[in-house]
Amino acid sequence: MLKKIFAIVSLLVLLFVGIVWMQPTEFRIARSATMSATPEVVFAQVNDFHAWQAWSPWAKKDPNAKASYEGPGAGPGAVFHWAGNEDVGEGSMTIVESEPNERILIRLDFIKPFESTDNAEFTFEAEDEQTKVTWAMLGTNSFVEKIFFLLMDVDKMVGQDFEQGLANMRQLVESPATDEPTDAESAEG
Repeated sequence: MLKKIFAIVSLLVLLFVGIVWMQPTEFRIARSATMSATPEVVFAQVNDFHAWQAWSPWAKKDPNAKASYEGPGAGPGAVFHWAGNEDVGEGSMTIVESEPNERILIRLDFIKPFESTDNAEFTFEAEDEQTKVTWAMLGTNSFVEKIFFLLMDVDKMVGQDFEQGLANMRQLVESPATDEPTDAESAEG
């Protein structure tokens, strides 16, 4: 009887390992949004990590997260480090490629909740007087990450954050700039 139980458990473990092994090694999660703004305006929101705090979905999940910047203010070599609560984790982003108003490639180095290196890509396509922005995350899954992708709907989890970030960005770039004087300027006039 014990041999049968062991054989069944072993078979189930092998079956699970086989299913995990057959999962795709490469992954890509992407969401798009069309914004009533020029590619230059939208591109600037992504190419400068300082601007991310205004639209990033993770900035809202932990407003007390620690952030620091290195390198140039924007474009290739710009680095953003963050350390926050369990919703945002810890890691860094580095702009690797920046093709003005067309594409930005970012290396993502996660430390917490688990170590991983992936890429994020933003593309900007002019459509009449609007811009279609596509935000994608792509990478390679280890065996453990394949298990995670199998057991959790990672596309839905990350995709929801991308959708929220793009909605925040849309609201930001479509808001009319105010040319109204500040209180100090009004007092002077």
